[in-house]
Amino acid sequence: MELPPPPDLQRHVRCLWVLRDDTPGDEMQVIYPDGCCELLAELGVPLRFHGADGQVRADQPFCFAAQQLGPVRLQAAGAVFCIGVRLQPACSALVAGQRLPGLRDHAPDLYTLDAPFAVGFGDAARAYAATQSPEPLWRLLRARCAGFAPDALVEQAVAMLDAADGDLRIAGLARRLGVALRTLQPRFLAAVGMTPKEYARVRRLQALLRTLDAEDADIADAAARHGYSDQAHATHDVVSWTGVTPARLVRALRGDRSGDDALRLAAAFVRGTSAGPVPAAPGLHAARGGAGR
Repeated sequence: MELPPPPDLQRHVRCLWVLRDDTPGDEMQVIYPDGCCELLAELGVPLRFHGADGQVRADQPFCFAAQQLGPVRLQAAGAVFCIGVRLQPACSALVAGQRLPGLRDHAPDLYTLDAPFAVGFGDAARAYAATQSPEPLWRLLRARCAGFAPDALVEQAVAMLDAADGDLRIAGLARRLGVALRTLQPRFLAAVGMTPKEYARVRRLQALLRTLDAEDADIADAAARHGYSDQAHATHDVVSWTGVTPARLVRALRGDRSGDDALRLAAAFVRGTSAGPVPAAPGLHAARGGAGR
């Protein structure tokens, strides 16, 4: 379930989501980067995180999912009850502050970033669990956002990249914004936790996958439509960000939902939005919407 934020928080927060499953399966599930960071509360049994290094470790009960530059592999270890706050890209530093760029590919314990806020977040998450009302979380976030001013230049840059589905050269983006590239790049990284080029690649990847899902287009045609120089370029990006080839993803998107490991829920990632429930197989992937970790 995903809930949009109230109007006064929409500049800072993209959505609140909740996933509860008392009897989850133990299949591996994968989350792809979407350019957003998240505040996470795991009130059930913490999920198992399978690292690229082969190590398996449990999530922290309260953590900050920073930007991820590749797929995240998760596995349920018991009853799942997750509450997440997905931040707007330009507000990714709301809790992490200046440490944000150094947290890429990590999900640190929220207490290590801001212990008083972590206590408040934990209390608000448990209050939601008890009352089914998001208002305690909105109150906490209002207080936090009141002292946080997003970088308006980065907000403009994000909006332009979103509107172009990432198919925009970064030098041209800087010119349209009226700033030097050397000005845009560090400010974008500090605010979003990704470089402008990385964020553009994520947006373009998502647009490519939506096209492959919605239409009977072949990979080469879809790649050309979204600004990839050729099919090889698109394949490289898809493998880099998702860990699988475009052909395997297409098979998952077009009906092979019972295939191996991560591909079962590929469609949930592509179709998941904050506007309503995901019309696909239920699971961790659908609920967390491709969040960075």
